[in-house]
Amino acid sequence: MCTGNSCRSQMAEGLINHDLSARWTAHSAGTEPSGYVHPLAIEAMKEIDIDISQGESKSVDAFRSVPFDMVITVCDDAAESCPVWLGSGKVRHIGFPDPALATGSKEEKLATFREVRDNIRKRVVGYLSALPE
Repeated sequence: MCTGNSCRSQMAEGLINHDLSARWTAHSAGTEPSGYVHPLAIEAMKEIDIDISQGESKSVDAFRSVPFDMVITVCDDAAESCPVWLGSGKVRHIGFPDPALATGSKEEKLATFREVRDNIRKRVVGYLSALPE
C-alpha cells in the first residue's frame, strides 16, 4: 500500500508475485490512486523480466473487505501518506523514497527507480521470505 499506487507499491506487487508466488499473492493499492502505473516503474521492472505494464492504479477502498494476512506500507512516511489500515491483517511499514520525485535526465530518474526496485526486493521480499511458513 502506498499513496499514488503508481511506483513503489506496483513494483512491490510485481516483485512479490514473481519471487514469492509459491507462498504469497500480492495486490497493490493506494490511498489516493494516480490512475496510472509510472512508465519508469514499468521500464525498471522490465529490465529484470517482470512485466507490470498491465497493472492498474487501485484504491485501498477496493480491498477493505478482503482478508489479508499482511499489509505492507511502502510510503516513505507512513504517518503522513498512508493512514492506518482498517482491514484485516498484520500491518508492517517498510518505507522507500518516492522515485517519481526524482529529478534530472531520464537516465538519472531511471537510476532512482532501479535503486528503489532493488531495495524493495531486498527489504520487502527479504522480509516476507524470512517469515515462518
